[in-house]
Amino acid sequence: MTMNKSQFESLDQMAGYTAAALAEAAAGSAFHLFRDKQFRPLANFEKLSQTEQDRIFNELVIASLVLIMLVLEAPDLRVSREFRDYLADLNKSVPKAYLDHLRSLGVKARHLRDWKKLIAMRYEEYARDRHDVRAAAMHIESSKKGLNLDDLSKIQMLVPVQAVAIGCHHHICRGKTDGRDELFKLTLRSLSRFYVEVRVRLEGGRITPLTRARVALKRILRRLK
Repeated sequence: MTMNKSQFESLDQMAGYTAAALAEAAAGSAFHLFRDKQFRPLANFEKLSQTEQDRIFNELVIASLVLIMLVLEAPDLRVSREFRDYLADLNKSVPKAYLDHLRSLGVKARHLRDWKKLIAMRYEEYARDRHDVRAAAMHIESSKKGLNLDDLSKIQMLVPVQAVAIGCHHHICRGKTDGRDELFKLTLRSLSRFYVEVRVRLEGGRITPLTRARVALKRILRRLK
């Protein structure tokens, strides 16, 4: 992600500005999926109350926010060591930026506290689930052939988006995920597009490793059919 530091008085100010842009992008990505003509029938919207539909939208927003946070701390992110210190600060700023956005819309303080707790809860959950996702992916790949460095690199790169997609799908369905594979695949595709967009911006446009990862992702989606 290229940005002229002279535009800002401090790195904190730059992090705040960037976090606000990322939070806005997360909300936009969530809204795009929420309004998708395939997503709504797959999520059984015609049978859901407005409150339940709102809950699903909130889960989609939080999934995108947490995905950003996991990308920012990804060990395989291709950025300089000096830039990582900035990304660590940016990571902490993303939830606050979204809460500030909600505050600007008139959301009351008690609801903002609930949002803050839920974002933290989902972050802890999805970050923890990365280990199981990585282990499962390595088991599947190694059962077909020996793992080389390229295989391990692709697995590592896909772990954040897979962990978030699995968790988000679980919460959208309130744990009742049997027979909801098409909904999962649509959610995974949407989060994957957003994931690639964020990584490309952070890595300054270097897309080759992500291209290989998307090929691996397509194989995963085919196996779900």
